[in-house]
Amino acid sequence: MARHKRNFSRKPEIQFRINGNIRVPEVRLVGDNLEELSKLAGRKVEAGIYATRQAADWANLMELDLVEISPKAKPPVCQIIDYKKFLYMKKKKEKDIKSKAVKTVVKEIRFGPNISEHDFEFKKKHAMNFLQEGSKVKAYVHFRGRTIVFRDRGELILLRFIKELEEFGTPEALPKMEGRRMIVIIAAKKSAIQKKQKDSENRRKEKAKAKNERKAAAATNKNEINNKEAAISEQKNTEDIVEE
Repeated sequence: MARHKRNFSRKPEIQFRINGNIRVPEVRLVGDNLEELSKLAGRKVEAGIYATRQAADWANLMELDLVEISPKAKPPVCQIIDYKKFLYMKKKKEKDIKSKAVKTVVKEIRFGPNISEHDFEFKKKHAMNFLQEGSKVKAYVHFRGRTIVFRDRGELILLRFIKELEEFGTPEALPKMEGRRMIVIIAAKKSAIQKKQKDSENRRKEKAKAKNERKAAAATNKNEINNKEAAISEQKNTEDIVEE
């Protein structure tokens, strides 16, 4: 006997209660289409508390849905809107928020326990740029082989690194050992990021100003050349007339 396969596919989950699924006696109605609703209902409808059945009837009148947008409020907050449009707008808003969220980038700076002064300054300069861009800096001293005995030297290097970058960033914690590395993570200060942005904006304005000045100077030179050519041409014509 053939067995029929059961369909265990789940129904799509409803994220918000709508229309007949809203089973509370009254709701708080909000929205930017209440003026339009007032015209259709033949009475003034303002944001406020109404019987759920009345709000549902108004939604039917507008050929839209009654959507519960804040179920934990007392009474729940509802809006008369097309449910698919509501979900689309909500998804779009979440996407915009996510795209605008600051993504923290972590840049690594590696030291040796016997780093030279020149290399230290070189790496510090890179760290300053990273912090001004808003990135975190993960600085560590790597101990190879027997250099592990120089842990105190490694700690001094990182403490000096923190001290010289205090204008640009703040350590999340003091240096600590992880395996054969002594590590510290420095987070950027907002003031350093804003200063970098301000400096970039000033450079952009100065560049644009210089470009406009060059254009103006070129236009002036061109006008002077044209005027000189016109004067020479006029003088030549006068001389020709005199000769005749």
